[in-house]
Amino acid sequence: MNVKRIIGSILTVLGAAGLVYAAILFVNLSGNIHNIKEIVIFAALGLIFFISGIGLIQTIRDN
Repeated sequence: MNVKRIIGSILTVLGAAGLVYAAILFVNLSGNIHNIKEIVIFAALGLIFFISGIGLIQTIRDN
């Protein structure tokens, strides 16, 4: 098993979970500035993890 493929899969799952959590926070938004910062942070980290995980999986070639 390729270690890079496993790390890419983990990053993709963590990114998807972060994006889902940000969406849940957005639905339950109360308008507080603290909540908006939290949503932006989780969405940004989730997007970064998701894109890097997908990119890592795509660049790995099977032998």
